[in-house]
Amino acid sequence: MTVRARLAALACVAAMLPSPAVVATDYQQETGSTLAFASKYDGEVFTGRFPGFRTTLSFDPARPQDAQLDVVIPLADVDTDSAQRDDMLRDAAFFAVARFPQARYTATGFRPDGEGRYVAEGTLELKGIKAPVTLRIAWIAGEQPILEARALVPRTRFSVGTGDWADTGMIPDAVAVNARVVLSPCTTCR
Repeated sequence: MTVRARLAALACVAAMLPSPAVVATDYQQETGSTLAFASKYDGEVFTGRFPGFRTTLSFDPARPQDAQLDVVIPLADVDTDSAQRDDMLRDAAFFAVARFPQARYTATGFRPDGEGRYVAEGTLELKGIKAPVTLRIAWIAGEQPILEARALVPRTRFSVGTGDWADTGMIPDAVAVNARVVLSPCTTCR
């Protein structure tokens, strides 16, 4: 058998071998990330943020169905630029941080929804209540990729704003949540 024939035979055998499994990249959150929300009180819009949130992500754009997203949100960090409102949000009628110091969002698998866009059907745990929340996600590839996400969270489903504050005429039920998470590959995330 000639050298050329041997190489051709080896190429045929190599083509029949299973290809190595694609492995998702593990990412950790970097400086410059934001998690914000917006609502209204008596018709006046107010915004807030959670500066201490932490995100980890395992993701491969070629296999979005295998994605794993985990976001931990320390609720005592809430910042609306109003100390009075922040204290109210930490109280039992809203976040009840003494009893429930953090919220957590987890999602397994993203569904493609256009070029670089995905939908995550995940679970939010807030005030001890777990319920589904849908995230709309944009993935911006790069050396430090960016995950942009938005959702509408039904606050009354999680008992945020109880008693007189449960009135959706005073504070709407849907709270708009937006995140911009700057990421970097992580070798110690798992």
